[in-house]
Amino acid sequence: MVQSAAAVENLVVIGSGPAGYTAALYAARANLNPLLITGFQDGGIPGGQLMTTTHVENFPGFPDGILGPELMDRMKSQAVRWGTRLVEADVDSLDLSSRPFQLQADGRTITAQSVILATGASANRLQVDGEDTFWSHGISACAICDGATPQFRNEQLAVVGGGDSACEEAVYLTKYGSKVHLIVRKDRLRASRAMADRVQANPQIEVHWNRQVKRFGGSDWLASIELVDGDGRPAETLPVRGLFYAIGHTPNTGLVKGQLPLDEKGYLITEPGQPATAIEGVFSAGDVADQQWRQAITAAASGCQAALAAERWLTHHDLAITITRDNVEPEAAELPQPTTTVTEQDFDSDALWQGGSYALRRLYHESTKPLLVIYTSPSCGPCHVFKPQLKRVLTELDGAAQMVEINLEEDADIAAQAGVTGTPTLQLFKGKALKQQWRGVQQRSAVKAAVEAQI
Repeated sequence: MVQSAAAVENLVVIGSGPAGYTAALYAARANLNPLLITGFQDGGIPGGQLMTTTHVENFPGFPDGILGPELMDRMKSQAVRWGTRLVEADVDSLDLSSRPFQLQADGRTITAQSVILATGASANRLQVDGEDTFWSHGISACAICDGATPQFRNEQLAVVGGGDSACEEAVYLTKYGSKVHLIVRKDRLRASRAMADRVQANPQIEVHWNRQVKRFGGSDWLASIELVDGDGRPAETLPVRGLFYAIGHTPNTGLVKGQLPLDEKGYLITEPGQPATAIEGVFSAGDVADQQWRQAITAAASGCQAALAAERWLTHHDLAITITRDNVEPEAAELPQPTTTVTEQDFDSDALWQGGSYALRRLYHESTKPLLVIYTSPSCGPCHVFKPQLKRVLTELDGAAQMVEINLEEDADIAAQAGVTGTPTLQLFKGKALKQQWRGVQQRSAVKAAVEAQI
């Protein structure tokens, strides 16, 4: 037995990082039939900040580490396996002034007895003049997403920041760049000792202490950055082709501004160690209320606390309507499978989704259908988010279009020829002509409409 779509939800979880998925998992196992609104673009991509992280080496249970996007895929699959229902959209508004609470998302109104806010935090920008000019043309907030693109191969690159994320990105970029400059505002790193040791032991990384970015140089692509010292005096000019930000985050609390107390930095205010907010039935989880620890494990733990607190609150007020499961043991979890690179032997001219340069050449020249080409990299979190949306588009179009996936690490030359500057990049062809190109995660409806216009 499941609640109808028009019923008041027991619990709505807003946000899909470690905090949101853990909260949903615990609520689902309590038979509360939770609804989780993943978010889409506002405040970051579904899955949270781990979607832009390479190896997570400090999450218990993975002794050899695990890619951030893979960890989030596993958390999502586990929550769904136990009955979490997903709405892959942004919450447009949240009204906490009356009960049940009211949300607007995905073009519909959702009412809920309780809410868990797990909206996380978004990466900050430097706000230096010229930043918008070179954004996605040399400047990025995600080295993990964009570091593998051809424009950065064997070039000097730079990372701004002094914490764990900055150090991790600097080390990661040494796989692609000829040299990596780490620009640190102070005279020391804030990173953990292990990460700091890795940076300082890497001969490809040069640390610039007491430095800040003052100006950008270049025409259509970033060519250099000018640094100043701690007193604002001119210092070095670095000939870099890529600049990556790792300078902290701002909490995503816009939905509740003016409804719940926030501190001077915009974080939700709660009692220490407690998930409850100033409004009964509204709970917080993860980085949205945590400016001190901000770790995947602490976010997951707070998601557990928030779900347990919500369950107790709903039960105490006799508001919980639990479901009865037809099967006590749910089906095994489904995890995303990597795209197979096809060859001449296993190429299928009718397949909806194939990988590799051979499939691209064949379908580009032979297919009479609209052809979507997506450029990805294995560690690209936004790619993990976008690909399932595109597969839904292909399914909904019932075979009227086809897709080829190009892995930048395997086919960098093809990406360079296509002018790809980051992942995910999506191109739409019809009759060998490029009809449209998108950079980053897009609304499924927009892609579908563009494809339908070519059918």
